[in-house]
Amino acid sequence: MRRRSYWIVLLLAIATPLAAATPNCWVMRRHGQENESRVCFEQLTRNTDAGMRAEGFWGLEEWDSANEQFRIATRSPNGGAETKARWGMLLHERFNDKDASDLFREALAQDSTNVDAYLGLAIVSADNFNGKAMLYVNKALALAPNRAEVHELAARFALENDDRDLAATEADRALALESDALDAISVRAAIELISERQPDTWLTRLQSVNPHYGSGYAQIAHHLELHYRHDDAVAYYRKAIAAEPRLWSAHSDLGIGLMRLGQQEEAQKELELCYSNGYRDAATVNSLRLLDSYKNYVTIRDATTVLKLKKTESDLLHPYLQDELHRIIAAYNKKYAMRISGPVQVEVYPDHEDFAVRTMGMPGLGALGVTFGKVIAMDSPSARKPGDFNWGATLWHEMSHVYVLTATKNHVPRWFTEGLAVHEEGERSAEWSNRATPDVLIAIREKKLLPILKLDRGFVYPQYPSQVVVSYFQAGSICDFIKANWGEPKLLEMVHSYADLKTTQEAIKQNLGLTPEQFDEQYLDWIDKRYSPQASHFDEWREKLKLIAAAAQSQQWDIIINAGPAAIALYPEYISEGNVYGFLAECYREKNDVAAEIRTLAAYEHAGGQDPAMLKRLATLEEQSGSKSAAAETLTRVLYIYPVNDADLHRQLGDLLYEQKSYDKAVLEFGSAIASHPVDRAGTELRLAQAYLAGGHKDQAEESVLAALEIAPNYAPAQKLLLELHQSPNK
Repeated sequence: MRRRSYWIVLLLAIATPLAAATPNCWVMRRHGQENESRVCFEQLTRNTDAGMRAEGFWGLEEWDSANEQFRIATRSPNGGAETKARWGMLLHERFNDKDASDLFREALAQDSTNVDAYLGLAIVSADNFNGKAMLYVNKALALAPNRAEVHELAARFALENDDRDLAATEADRALALESDALDAISVRAAIELISERQPDTWLTRLQSVNPHYGSGYAQIAHHLELHYRHDDAVAYYRKAIAAEPRLWSAHSDLGIGLMRLGQQEEAQKELELCYSNGYRDAATVNSLRLLDSYKNYVTIRDATTVLKLKKTESDLLHPYLQDELHRIIAAYNKKYAMRISGPVQVEVYPDHEDFAVRTMGMPGLGALGVTFGKVIAMDSPSARKPGDFNWGATLWHEMSHVYVLTATKNHVPRWFTEGLAVHEEGERSAEWSNRATPDVLIAIREKKLLPILKLDRGFVYPQYPSQVVVSYFQAGSICDFIKANWGEPKLLEMVHSYADLKTTQEAIKQNLGLTPEQFDEQYLDWIDKRYSPQASHFDEWREKLKLIAAAAQSQQWDIIINAGPAAIALYPEYISEGNVYGFLAECYREKNDVAAEIRTLAAYEHAGGQDPAMLKRLATLEEQSGSKSAAAETLTRVLYIYPVNDADLHRQLGDLLYEQKSYDKAVLEFGSAIASHPVDRAGTELRLAQAYLAGGHKDQAEESVLAALEIAPNYAPAQKLLLELHQSPNK
C-alpha cells in the first residue's frame, strides 16, 4: 500500500526551526482543534516572512500558494536548510517525490546535521522501498535522540520489518518523550492487532488525545495490509474516514483496498471522491483509469473460479487458466488438507502498467503476480517479453498464498509464505524449481544471506539492489531444505504452527527441534554444499561466457564447441538471456549436427529454460526425428510460457496431439489456433472439425466445417468432410 496517507501527519509535525516558530497551528490540528488551527493558519498567511506565509497556506490546503511562498522564502537571506526541508515535505505531500528528494539533499548540503532532511529522505525512501529508509532514520536518531517523531518513524519501520519488539521499544521511547505521540500510540495498537490481542487500551488513548485523528487508524490499516490482513485493513481505513472525513489519502487507500478485494463499485466511488476533492496522486488517477478499462474485460465463472480477462485474450487464455486452476485446487485441497470457501478470482492483465496499478505499492513484489485474500492479480503472458515468465508457475505460486494465508488467517511471516510458494513451483515441475541467478550466487559467495529471524526485511527494506530476488531464492530454498531433511509434512506442520500464532522461533523449535541459530547453521552448510562450487567458480564462468559470446559474434564455432560444455558444467542453472546452451545449440545448427543440437536444447529445457524460440526449435527437431510424443511434451511446456500471438504453436501441437489420438486436447489447440487469428483460418477450422469428429462430437464438427466454408466456400476438403457428416448413419 502507499504510505503517503500515513506519513503526512508526521511530516507536518516535524519541528524544524521554521515550523517551531509557529508550532501552535500544527499542534492544534494534531490535537483535533480544527477551527482554532484554521484561524492560526489564516493569520500566518499575513505574516511578513515568506516561510511563515507558506506554512499558513499549506495548513489551509492552498497548495499552489504555499509552493510559491516557499519558492520566495528560499531566495531570501533566511531561506536556509530548514526552509528547504519544509518545502520538500510539502512537495512530498503533493506527490512530487523527485523534487522533494532534491530539496532534502540541498538542505543537507547546506547543513549536514539537518534532522528533518534526513527524515524526509527516509519517508520518500520508504515509499519507494529502495532500501535506504533505515539508513536515514538512524542518522536522524544519532542527531536527535530526544525527538519523539524520530522514534515514531523508527517504530513504524521496525513493524514493517515485523520486528515487533523493536517497534514497541521505539514507540515507547517516543511516548516517554511526548505522552501524546499519536503515531507511537497507533504503532502500539497495530502491534496488538497483528499479534491477535485487543488494542482497546491504545485506541482509547488515541481517542483521548484526538478523537478525529484519522491518520492513526490509517497507519494501523497500513500495518495490517503489510501483514496480509486486507479485510481488517479496509475496516480500519473506514475508521480513519469516520474519524476524519476529509482525509482524502485514506479514502484513496480504502478505494485501492476495496479493489484488491474485488469490490470495484465501492472502490470507484471512493476514488472518484478523492479525485473530485483534488487528491490526484498517481495511484488514485491510475486506479480510476484501470477501473474504467474494465469495460474491456470479460468475467468467466464456475463453481470454484472467477476469471477476469481482457476480451481480446479471453477466448485463448481462459481454457488454459481454468483447467490449471482446477488442477491446482485439487492438488492443494489434498496437500493442505483444507478447502477454500467460495471461488478464487484471478485477474490477468495484458498491459503490465495495469497490473502495476492493481498491485500499487506492495513491497518485495516480483512483478509477476500478487494475492489479496482470494483475489489474484497477475500479468498476462502478452504483457511480458516471450520467455520472461511462466504463467503456470506464477499461478501455482499465488494459489499457494491463497491456501496458506487462509489456513493461518493471515498470521504468517512474509518469508514463509513466499518461500513455500516458490517451493510449490518446483513441486509442480522440476523445470519450474528455484534456481540460483547470478545475483544469488554472488550473495552466497559474499555471505549475504540473512538469518531466518531477519529474512522478512530482505523483502520489505532491501539493503542492496538484488536483495529482494535473493530473499525469494533464500526463502524457497529454506523450504526445500526443510523437505530434504525433515520431509514435506513438516512444511504443513509449520503452517499449522503459524495458524496457532507461533513465532518463527517457536515454529522452528516445535517442528524441527532446533533453535533459529542452529537452523541457520545447518541451512547455510546445506546451501554451501549445493552452490559453493558454482559460486566459487562464478568469475571463471563469466570469463568463459564472454569468450563464447565473442566467438558466436565472429562465428568461431570450434571455440564454442570446445568451451561450451565446460562453461555449462560450471554453472548449469544459468538459463537467462545469453546462456551457453543457446550459443552451443546455434553452433550445432550451423554445423548441421542435429543429434548434438537436440541434446543441447533438451538439456536447456530440463534446466528450466523458457525461451519459446529455443523450445519450439527443439520440438521441431524432435518431430522431424520421429520423437513426436517428446515434441508434444516440449510444445506443451511452451504453452505455460507464451501461448499468445502464436497460431503456429497451437496448430503444430494440435496436429501432434491428433496423431496421438488425444482428440480433446487437439480440439483445445486448434481452437486456440483460431483464437490466435491464423493466416489459414479455413484450414485451421477444418482441422478443428476433424478433431471434433474423431472425438465423437459431430455437431461441433459440422459447426467448424461450416465456419471453414464460410471463409472459403470452394474449399474442397471442407466440402468433402461436410458431405461425410451428412451421409453418416448417425446424422
